[in-house]
Amino acid sequence: MCETCGCDGGDAARLTTLTAPGDGPGHPAGHIHVHDPVPVPVPGYGHGHGHGHEDGHVMTLGQKVLARNDDLAGRNRAWLAERGIAALNVMSSPGSGKTTLLERTVADLSPDRPISVIEGDQETLLDARRLAAAGARTVQVNTGAGCHLDAAMVAGALAALAPPDGSTVFVENVGNLVCPALFDLGERARVVLMSVTEGDDKPLKYPHMFRGADVLLLNKTDLLPHVDFDVDACRAAARRLCPGLRVLPVSATRGDGLDAWYDWLAEATAGP
Repeated sequence: MCETCGCDGGDAARLTTLTAPGDGPGHPAGHIHVHDPVPVPVPGYGHGHGHGHEDGHVMTLGQKVLARNDDLAGRNRAWLAERGIAALNVMSSPGSGKTTLLERTVADLSPDRPISVIEGDQETLLDARRLAAAGARTVQVNTGAGCHLDAAMVAGALAALAPPDGSTVFVENVGNLVCPALFDLGERARVVLMSVTEGDDKPLKYPHMFRGADVLLLNKTDLLPHVDFDVDACRAAARRLCPGLRVLPVSATRGDGLDAWYDWLAEATAGP
């Protein structure tokens, strides 16, 4: 198990690069080229010792994993800053609409700014294919049994992705409201997404995730007439944890509220 969050990381994470249609010579429009997956060394996953630890030993190992991750995250942040690249860590529970939001964002904004995506999932290339088809240079990180991305995975993905200077990189984390909140990836900002179908008490149940958010998107607002969800109560709960948090109601499928999201994005990615 991962000493920090308890996930079983016996399988090494794998990177698969997908070339968007028309992205460079040899990649015609309408064609997504999928490169062979390669393993990524992931510190803290395959630790190679037994599980009969004393509690104090487990805590020490967990602290070491997070400290090592924070060091790598700092290197990622410096690498990105040197190139003027803004990386955003997008987190939510499964099914909240991260991929749909990014599909729409890439399609609407990539003609004016270069956008790349690091896509995190335990298995499959399904979401990465969608984002590549939308026009984003995309690298898929399959974590196997791992429940979150970490700074080492992102470092490997950035090397494979080779995002252009001055561009935007979205990191779509593995769907999970717990473990991704613990791991700094070197991002400039954290985007937390939740859907109105999940219940307005999510910030109170998962405080660490919402406490660290830079913006909260309330997605699937087109379904509000059909669900019992109090937008004001959710906003108040989130701001109790993170005073002044920007809360943006959106519908990624219908397009409602996306202008406010794009305005926030322009502010968050402006400058060094």
